[in-house]
Amino acid sequence: ASYQERKRLFNLPRSSWEDYNRELISKGGGIFSRAAKWIELTPEIQQRFGVKADRLSPNDLIQAMLKANVDLIWNGGIGTYVKASTETHADVGDKANDSLRINGRDLRCRVLGEGGNLGFTQLGRIEFCQTGGKANTDFIDNAGGVDCSDHEVNIKILLNELVAQGDMTMKQRNTLLRDMTDNVAELVLANNYDQALAISLAQSHARRAPNEYARLIQRLEQQGRLNRSLEFLPDDDALAELEAKGASLTRPELSVLISYAKAEIKESLIDSDLINDPYLRQQINTAFPQELTSRYQSQAHDHRLRREILATQLANGLVNHVGITFFDQIIRSTGAVPTEVVRAYILARDVFSMADTRAAIKALDNQVDAAVQQQMLADLNRLMRRATRWFIRTIGEQQDLGSLIEQYQQPVSGLISALPGLLCGSAREATHHRQSALTEAGVPKELANRVAATDSLYALLGIVRSAIGREQSLLQTSEVYFALGETLKLQDFDERIRSMDVDTHWQAVAREGIREELTRLQQAITEAVLSERAEADANVSDTVSTWLARQNGHLSRWQTMSGEIVSQPTLDISMASVAVRELRDLSNRL
Repeated sequence: ASYQERKRLFNLPRSSWEDYNRELISKGGGIFSRAAKWIELTPEIQQRFGVKADRLSPNDLIQAMLKANVDLIWNGGIGTYVKASTETHADVGDKANDSLRINGRDLRCRVLGEGGNLGFTQLGRIEFCQTGGKANTDFIDNAGGVDCSDHEVNIKILLNELVAQGDMTMKQRNTLLRDMTDNVAELVLANNYDQALAISLAQSHARRAPNEYARLIQRLEQQGRLNRSLEFLPDDDALAELEAKGASLTRPELSVLISYAKAEIKESLIDSDLINDPYLRQQINTAFPQELTSRYQSQAHDHRLRREILATQLANGLVNHVGITFFDQIIRSTGAVPTEVVRAYILARDVFSMADTRAAIKALDNQVDAAVQQQMLADLNRLMRRATRWFIRTIGEQQDLGSLIEQYQQPVSGLISALPGLLCGSAREATHHRQSALTEAGVPKELANRVAATDSLYALLGIVRSAIGREQSLLQTSEVYFALGETLKLQDFDERIRSMDVDTHWQAVAREGIREELTRLQQAITEAVLSERAEADANVSDTVSTWLARQNGHLSRWQTMSGEIVSQPTLDISMASVAVRELRDLSNRL
């Protein structure tokens, strides 16, 4: 009702708030002039805003509204109304609103939303979030306008060239622009949805891995890309204090970091050879409405700003989907150059068909708890980190993207469908337990099965590579791999390593390295078993049992050590390293 009335006033020439239909206002409410000396407060106003006085000046009433216990305060106008308690009004630089302004810690709303710019200072937002509130920043909340303008410019460049070439009349151009309005809005909303979701995921991740964000900030600063004081980001001592308190960066601070992360990746891609990969030409379709690319696909792929559009889409997609620190962490752990990281990520993303899985999770909005959705996405991101590192270290840049995705995607998809029957023992039990928890939370069974098996999906890359390289049956290679994992208790060992607490970045890197080495060794032993099969059609149980019997002497030391480690109440890096070295020795003797 309010929207329709405001729309009526918008279309009414020379209208003012005095023209608002009072009958639409709830009991006790009203429209009051800012120029009035006093405003008489109705009982409803007093109760809603927690005011005992019978009347207040307009400015005092606005302050009471700002401090109200409400779900949302939405700022759509001009002026800065919230600062930090550590700031003075002079620091804010908006003298006209000094008498209205309050401190972030005095806000009692649950969420701050910013349709306008500079409604709150950055330190005011941070202070509000530190007291339990939720806020992004103005450039995040009102990014839709900028995004819409970007789409408009890119579309008009394409259409104007079609008009200039005689492939379209100006009248057809204008009609098509109007017809695409809702489609552009959907693209803009999807981009902003993903960005806000990425900040939510980062907020949870920053509590678990604060060192990743500290190191990213330090590197950006050392490279001259970031000025911490200018962006109101904490110094090293403040970051250490946050970690000691079990606190983390706030959403406004993460909003700054997500922007820098995207800018860095985009900059590394624009002039790179990766942009020229034929497989990536289809990525430009994501920047335009489908009705445009379906009719003018070749023209869209040859867009004058093709490199800039592709770099933007790739950078936004990577950071929105796998996190602010993903790019930095992969570079640190592998030594890869930026384009190698993006290339490997695209391989991992499309081999595992992440777009479909993410879409299925997002489709559960308002059907399951948001925390369940975020945990599922975090599980997928963990897989993407491991798979991206695998492609960097295993594949390199030997083949074009399209060929590699074609080589791996279909076998991996087939194995995912067969996975429930392939998993053994503890791995099967853990997956079933996770799947049951997800379905009880309201997640559809098929999606729950896929997400529940995430920790086992990484192994499929090595299985496919082994099967292709040795011309072995894909299914039989998988069966031997998982049967060995259960027999040698490698799944239990891997789970203990994954749940191992780490205190530093280097311990985290070591932990991931040990897990990757464990997977590689399991793959090597699988290949050894398959190469010694007596008969091609021997069943897996007999194949593994026969092989184990022949290796009994070599296996006894590993089985003793792994049994001791799995039974330990705690596991540290040194113990895990010794165990993996023993498994490596076993593998080398085969």
